[in-house]
Parts: sequence; C-alpha cells; structure tokens
Amino acid sequence: MLTFKTHSAEETIALGVKIGNLLKKGDVIAMQGTLAAGKTTITKGIAQALGITDTITSPTFCLISEYSGKMPLYHMDVYRLDSGEDFINLGTDDMIYGDGVSIIEWSEKIMDELPKKTIILKLTPEEDGSRTIEISNWNNGEIK
Repeated sequence: MLTFKTHSAEETIALGVKIGNLLKKGDVIAMQGTLAAGKTTITKGIAQALGITDTITSPTFCLISEYSGKMPLYHMDVYRLDSGEDFINLGTDDMIYGDGVSIIEWSEKIMDELPKKTIILKLTPEEDGSRTIEISNWNNGEIK
C-alpha cells in the first residue's frame, strides 16, 4: 500500500496528475471515501494527465461522464445505485473492460463487480484540512 498526504486541492490534483501519468488502457480505479473526501478533486488531476481539457465535475446525477483525451476516461458515481446489478445494467462492462481508464466513486457498493486488478484509492479527510490518500493493488509503477 502507498500512502500520501495532501494539504490542499492543488496538492491533491498534483497527486492525481502523477497517478494519471502511470495509468494504462483498461485500468480501473475504485475511489472510496466520505462526501467531500476529494474523489472528484484527484480525478481532475488524473484527467489532466490524460490530456483532457474539459471541466471535470462529479457525475452524481448523470452517473457516468465520458471524456476524451489520450485515451477515454469514464468517470462514474455509483452513490445512487442500489446494487451491483444496477451497475452492470448501466452497460459498464464495455467501459471497465475497454480501451480507457475507469474511475468509480463510491465503489464500496459494487466492489464484487470490478476486476481483481482494480486499483483502490481510499481518501480520508483529516481534521486539519489535509487528506490521507491510500493506494492499494497498484502495479503500474512508482509514484514520485
């Protein structure tokens, strides 16, 4: 497990850029953390690394946002889903087993539906305003 601490949104985005630079087609990132933990903020950095210039927002109400860059980015939010079956019924297999990168917020709800090689990012907001970010199941290289 890798552990990082960020002290601002800018630092969280910068960590996202570092992660994004190491991602490959077919990578799936399971984001875990409470409301306002920084899931969408770190996704902004990942998107920057993938050459995406669109504004990244939380897909809470649309469930899935698709962005084009060096490779597609599928940004999903499963907070409002009731089951893994609901997730599959959205047609997500084409995304998580496709040629892009998939980022899934609130992934705790559907972990059984994700590939075994899924990268897990757990974000924890701290009382001092910083964030602790733990990355597990990471085999893509060293984050410097």
